[in-house]
Amino acid sequence: MDQAILSAAFITLLNVLVLFIAMGLVGRARGKYGIKAPACSGHEQFECAYRAHMNTVEQTVMFLPVLWIASLTGFMLWAHWLGAAWIVGRIWYVLGYNKAASARSGGFLLSFLAFIGLFVLSAIGVYQNMH
Repeated sequence: MDQAILSAAFITLLNVLVLFIAMGLVGRARGKYGIKAPACSGHEQFECAYRAHMNTVEQTVMFLPVLWIASLTGFMLWAHWLGAAWIVGRIWYVLGYNKAASARSGGFLLSFLAFIGLFVLSAIGVYQNMH
């Protein structure tokens, strides 16, 4: 199988693992703070876990396309490392947010910068492959 596909697939699997862990933290907080479904509020720590998970879901929708586009249009190595940085940033974000809302900034910044890098590489890759 093509290296670009395997690399992007590996990062995608890590993304799924991050989402799974974030989902588990929401479930744990729901039980710990007595938040019965479908409620999405009621205790600040539960709300932090919930928002960390939902924000990561929201970011994933934008992250995965640019990861794959950059990987498949000639920037496999850069896409792999920026994708790995995004994963590290999201883990930092989720764990930080689960401690305190104010502890999420560093992880957000790292994943945001990695996303911007992937977006730029994707745009360049698409442009280069159109000509």
